[in-house]
Amino acid sequence: MFRKVLTWILVVYVLVGALLYFFQKKLIFHPTVLAADYVYHYDVPFQEMNIRVNSKTTINAVLFKAEQPKGIVVYFHGNARNISNYAYASKYFTKYGYEVLMMDYPGFGKSVGPLTEDDLYADALQMYQLARSRFSPDSIIIYGRSLGTGIAAQLASIRDCRRLILEAPYYNLTDMAMKMAPIYPYGFMLNFKFPTNEYLKEVRAPITIIHGTDDRTVPYESGMKLKEAFKKGDSFITITGAGHNNLKDYPLFGDTVEGLVK
Repeated sequence: MFRKVLTWILVVYVLVGALLYFFQKKLIFHPTVLAADYVYHYDVPFQEMNIRVNSKTTINAVLFKAEQPKGIVVYFHGNARNISNYAYASKYFTKYGYEVLMMDYPGFGKSVGPLTEDDLYADALQMYQLARSRFSPDSIIIYGRSLGTGIAAQLASIRDCRRLILEAPYYNLTDMAMKMAPIYPYGFMLNFKFPTNEYLKEVRAPITIIHGTDDRTVPYESGMKLKEAFKKGDSFITITGAGHNNLKDYPLFGDTVEGLVK
C-alpha cells in the first residue's frame, strides 16, 4: 500500500513538473495581441514605430513625445496585455521634458517574433540604440516595471544611462518560482531566469527601486533582497499598503518618479 501511494505521489510530481516546464511561457506571459492595422489613441502626442530587429522579429513601439525634450525614458512593461495598458506612465515624464519610448515584447500588441530571454535582451538593446541616436547616455533613463525589471536591469548592466528605475522588481524568476512551489529544481527547469540580482551588480548608474509592501504578485521581500547589490547612491522606496497594480494610486509613487526627472 505504501509503495502504491509513493508511486502515485511520484507520478503526480512528475506530471505537474512536466506541465510547469512545457507551459512555462504561458504561465509567465499574458499578452493581448492587436491587429496590424489597429490604431492607437492617446491623449498625448505620440509616434508609432515598427523596428525590424532581424528577419524574424519586428518590434512595435510607441514614442510618447514631450515639448522641447531634454531626455528619454526607455520603458519596459509588465507581463500582461500590451503598451496601451502602461501608457499612463508616460505622463510622469513628458511633462518634465522626457520622452518615453515603450516597446511591446514579441507576441504582445503588434510585435512579432520569437520570445526567449535572449531575444528580449536583444530587442531591448534595439530600443536603447534608438534612444541613443537621439540623446546622450546622461539623458537616458532605463525603466522597468514588474517582468520588465529584469530586462531593464540587464540593459543597464551593459549600457550607460542616467538612472535605472525598477518598479515592483523581483530578485530573479527562480526565486519567484521557489516561493510558489518550492519542490522543483527550477534552476534546471526555467528557460526564463531574469537574474536581476546579478545584473544590478554591474550597473554603474544610480538605481532606484519602488515597491509596495502588500504586493501579492511580486512579493515585497523579493524586491528587498535586491538591496544586497546596492552601491552608494542607490535607493529603495517603500510604499506602505500598496499592491502590485495600484502603486500609481499612491502619491508617494508619483512624487518619487517625478522627483527623479524634475
